[in-house]
Amino acid sequence: MIKEITERELDRIIEMAWEDRTPFEAITFQFGITEQETIEVMRREMKPSSFRMWRKRVQGRATKHAKLRTDDMDRFKCSRQRGISGNKISKR
Repeated sequence: MIKEITERELDRIIEMAWEDRTPFEAITFQFGITEQETIEVMRREMKPSSFRMWRKRVQGRATKHAKLRTDDMDRFKCSRQRGISGNKISKR
């Protein structure tokens, strides 16, 4: 990897990569690493069986690739995700 990433950023990259609805482009936008670099991070940081399971799940998945998404899916976060304001989770 070209960019040096902190442990906190590493945790967030793994979390975003694990989420089905977060596209690789969002990770690139936020952290400046490519899809291939994200895959390398996942391979390095996960157990081999977990990596294989994750890779099988996300490969070709429309929600993980912005170009494969439908036009109505334009957000980085899930619509069911709660909003955060003032460092507190807002109530519904």
